[in-house]
Amino acid sequence: MDSEIAVDCSPLLKIYKSGRIERLMGETTVPPSSVPQNGVVSKDVVYSPDNNLSVRIYLPEKAAENGEKLPLLVYFHGGGFIIETAFSPTYHTFLTAAVSASNCVAVSVDYRRAPEHPISVPFDDSWTALKWVYTHITGSGQEAWLNKHADFSKVFLSGDSAGANIVHHMAMRAAKEKLSPDLNDTGISGIILVHPYFWSKTPIDEKDTKDETLRMKIEAFWMMASPNSADGSNDPLLNVVQSESVDLSGLGCGKVLVMVAEKDALVRQGWGYAAKLEKCGWKGEVQVVESEGEDHVFHLLKPDCDNAIEAMHKFSGFIKGEN
Repeated sequence: MDSEIAVDCSPLLKIYKSGRIERLMGETTVPPSSVPQNGVVSKDVVYSPDNNLSVRIYLPEKAAENGEKLPLLVYFHGGGFIIETAFSPTYHTFLTAAVSASNCVAVSVDYRRAPEHPISVPFDDSWTALKWVYTHITGSGQEAWLNKHADFSKVFLSGDSAGANIVHHMAMRAAKEKLSPDLNDTGISGIILVHPYFWSKTPIDEKDTKDETLRMKIEAFWMMASPNSADGSNDPLLNVVQSESVDLSGLGCGKVLVMVAEKDALVRQGWGYAAKLEKCGWKGEVQVVESEGEDHVFHLLKPDCDNAIEAMHKFSGFIKGEN
């Protein structure tokens, strides 16, 4: 029977014995808008015809009118590699606000999700999207908005939770593989990791959560996304901070902003990432911003609260070069 449940991860998803997956959140989508929302217009463009994958591009209305070049933000959504899309109301609202506040062009990447498409498919799709973005560096790419308005000397990558994990790996890969033959360096100015999804089997410091039920739940979620991980949550793709095999000195950008939330189970991983960056010989600048009294991705759930507004100010200031 298709109604028999094999794994119940409510309120996120259910997996049935037939193999069918029912996602319980993050499946609602909203269309892009040619009518300005918060002064921002948007449209969807296919970046991978083979896999029918698209990005949503956001542009300030004023830039569309005057043709100015703006910083470029490439964003990767969160959801544990399993739920959410680039087209959900949550991310459409956030990207519209971020573009308005930062006065930038943004490309929000949709990628195939686990468990149907396990790790490393989300990373591979994200790299494909990033390479597609950089085909516009000489102004002769597929998409006019990027040709006309993206300043490729000011490119920032960002994502929340699993999306922040993707951003880290994209910046590492960009240091080893050129995103474009027209680049002399990685082409990435900075990255913003929002409540990054890094984890390990054991606490990384004395402040890290020791709640074994919680730790096992987070590991189980990773194993759902990456069932072939021999080391579980000690997989170097996830255990970026504690794993000795992960060398951050080659991170392919000049500055990093790590945003964490005080009550988030992942908060110590964010702090640990910044500390590891400072100690490893990486030549850039890293800063950490902590939102007091808040939990994981609170800014997406409560975008109008004071701490979310302050977080957006830090986020946009980083892109505008104000901090």
